[in-house]
Amino acid sequence: MRPEQSTNEYPITAAQVAEFAENGHILVENLATAAELERFRPAICEAAYKYNRETRSLDERDTYGRAFLQITNLWRYDERVREFVFARKFAAVAARLLGVERVRLYHDQALFKEPGGGPTPWHQDQYYWPLDTDRTVTLWMPLVAIDREMGMLTFASGSHRNGALDNLAISDESEEFYGRHIAEREFPVVAAERMAAGDATFHLGWTIHSAGANRSPDKTREAMTIIYFADGARVAPPQSAHQQADLDAWLGGREPGEPADGELNPILNY
Repeated sequence: MRPEQSTNEYPITAAQVAEFAENGHILVENLATAAELERFRPAICEAAYKYNRETRSLDERDTYGRAFLQITNLWRYDERVREFVFARKFAAVAARLLGVERVRLYHDQALFKEPGGGPTPWHQDQYYWPLDTDRTVTLWMPLVAIDREMGMLTFASGSHRNGALDNLAISDESEEFYGRHIAEREFPVVAAERMAAGDATFHLGWTIHSAGANRSPDKTREAMTIIYFADGARVAPPQSAHQQADLDAWLGGREPGEPADGELNPILNY
């Protein structure tokens, strides 16, 4: 089954590709148009709240639980969300930034930071992913206009060059460890002041990043993410319980050493 494709293209310049390679992240403005957001935001929000399984109050949760409501692979449950996640325009940008011909879907996830929601600790995404490549990238797009008071994504520029640093999930421990590493290496800490709905950041799997708390009294930071990896990657032996869980959930029954090309991981920039 092939996804619906959009004929729209988003121009990424050689300078932007170089900036991404240097810093490990980039801000891309107006990747989704106002008309696209008007069409897809209601579907994403409806699906996210429908499939959210978190019922505890913020006070009852740990650091990870307070950081966001996390609802994954919504494309499998809602045809409208599927059209958004499978957008060729988004995947083509990911492939261009990674310098690869084709990218596959790892998974999508809605990350909704509630009013009063806590900060997201420093971490590396690829800690969770049992893949044998560093050609991985996450698109992170707010569905509403946000500023730093609502939990802006924040990056340690250049931190991707060191690869995997420690076997740490998102936690108070990762905040301390990576925060110390950032200070010691004097990586510039970069965050946009504001992002419009439909703007997007892209960051590599090993780029250290975090997000602040949502200090808004009444506005949810609605963000949608899509994770891509280079076609041709293989499944790596899981190095943690988290990677084993990802292998079971997102890689379509593939085993370590096999191509990561199951039905849950289609090529998107065809």
